[in-house]
Amino acid sequence: MGAQYYGADSENGDRIDDASEDALFMMISALNDSDNTFVVAQPDEDDPVWFASVAVLDEGGYEMVRRDTSRNEHEVTPATSINDLARDLTIWMAARDFPERPTRQVTDF
Repeated sequence: MGAQYYGADSENGDRIDDASEDALFMMISALNDSDNTFVVAQPDEDDPVWFASVAVLDEGGYEMVRRDTSRNEHEVTPATSINDLARDLTIWMAARDFPERPTRQVTDF
């Protein structure tokens, strides 16, 4: 069974379906500057409208790229904190559109 919402893949072949913030933290922590330089998260579909990636920079630290063509968003951000990267990615991905995701019903209190 594949990911319900998105998959996170690293350059070394690791994959986590619907990765949590903790799982993204672990994947980013495992990055290095030789053979595992990036992690990409995107929906499991043929032509995804959004993706997010984190890559190791040669001069140290990381670069996060977030792109969503349906919202005309493209942001590139340098970062040093893996905690901040994992949290920001989780929040950003939670706001993406997933056509197959059931809608939440709002109830009056």
